[in-house]
Amino acid sequence: MGRFGRIAVAASLFLLPVSVFAAGYGPAGCGLGSIVVGSKPGGEQIFAATTNGTFGSQTFGITFGTSNCGDNGLIKLSKEREVFAQENYTSLVKEMAQGEGESLNTLASLYQCSTASHKEFGALVQAKFDDLVVNEQTTSTELLGRLENQLGSHPTLAKSCNVQVSALN
Repeated sequence: MGRFGRIAVAASLFLLPVSVFAAGYGPAGCGLGSIVVGSKPGGEQIFAATTNGTFGSQTFGITFGTSNCGDNGLIKLSKEREVFAQENYTSLVKEMAQGEGESLNTLASLYQCSTASHKEFGALVQAKFDDLVVNEQTTSTELLGRLENQLGSHPTLAKSCNVQVSALN
């Protein structure tokens, strides 16, 4: 590593603590340790860092936006839905027509619907199946857009699920 590379690394080490404190947690960073210990300076941060490392909560928290690591993780929920729907499209469509199934329950969970509302979610997609899957060329993205519109206009699921209505009809 050249002279300039070492200078850049040293400069970033000096700037790291400033950005960490600005985020609202101590030098150990976000994770379970920051929830338990908080941003108290001193030896407590060793406990916080150990807790984060032992349980892997910091890595998980940064990825999914949990454990005091922000509310918009690297993998956003909408992207998770898109990937899930695309990878499980065939079984998802089959279960939507039936109104129940493991993939359908997983999709309801990805919309953060309460477990108690999964049956209602299944009943909705079964009743609105022809509106959701218009033809054999319907893509997973179109399906999700139409589903979000249906969920957003449903009297109870709009409240018990995390829905952002899209522009698709």
